[in-house]
Amino acid sequence: MRLTDAAIRRAKPTDKTQKLFDGFGLFLEITPTGGKRWRQKYRFGGKEKLLAHGTYPTVTLAEARERRDEARKLLARDLDPAEHRKAERAAGTERAGNTFEVIAREWLAKQEWVPHYRVKVEAWFKNDIWPWIGSLPVADIPAPQFLQCARRMENRVAIESAHRMLQNCGQAMRYAIATGRAERNPVADLRGALKSPPERHHAAITDPKEIGGLLRAIDAYTGSLPTKIALQLAPLVFVRPGELRQAEWSEIDLDAAEWNIPAGKMKLRQPHLVTLSSQAVE
Repeated sequence: MRLTDAAIRRAKPTDKTQKLFDGFGLFLEITPTGGKRWRQKYRFGGKEKLLAHGTYPTVTLAEARERRDEARKLLARDLDPAEHRKAERAAGTERAGNTFEVIAREWLAKQEWVPHYRVKVEAWFKNDIWPWIGSLPVADIPAPQFLQCARRMENRVAIESAHRMLQNCGQAMRYAIATGRAERNPVADLRGALKSPPERHHAAITDPKEIGGLLRAIDAYTGSLPTKIALQLAPLVFVRPGELRQAEWSEIDLDAAEWNIPAGKMKLRQPHLVTLSSQAVE
């Protein structure tokens, strides 16, 4: 005879453990102290086993039956319900440990950036991303939550930074996919969701005829000698100002007319060879 809620409520503890059976292996175990625990008896691999389904009334009769039926479905697929539950718990623990902050820190550690750029990107994550979504499992973060973080930056008129931050988040998500801890990159769904950064026009000479005037002005410069030499070299070597400013004699081979810039000084962390013209060598 199947159990009813009324029968369960009427059941009183005795000096021995009681078992009230409901069917298909499900029963309610009543302890001498009055505890009521759901159990399910089943056989797997030729052995009798027991599966716990919680306590009554926290787990209702209807819920206990649902859990029993789920276990029977697993048995029909030749799966041990107890082992399946252990595997799910282990996967849940691993999933909870793979938070976005954990993944992003791993990804950051692999980036070979110049120090000042690394500091900037890490500050974006620490101030604008991790406080809101850093503790979430990386596989469970929907696109709108990334967008909310980016819009907080956008609202501070840091539009270009918001775009770059989203790009970094997208790269961290691709790393999560590559390492088997996420299946898709929700940041890819946010293309066009932010305002476009304002166009910035840098001062530049666009008329070739005016280049000569600039070069003559550099030659006529009366400031410090190192600054004058740097200005004269700039149009001959086409490197970033910081790379030119940090040049060392040990990197330059005048006989071979070569300047070997080490990877540590380059933005992309790759060594760079500059062939020197005769004017640069002189």
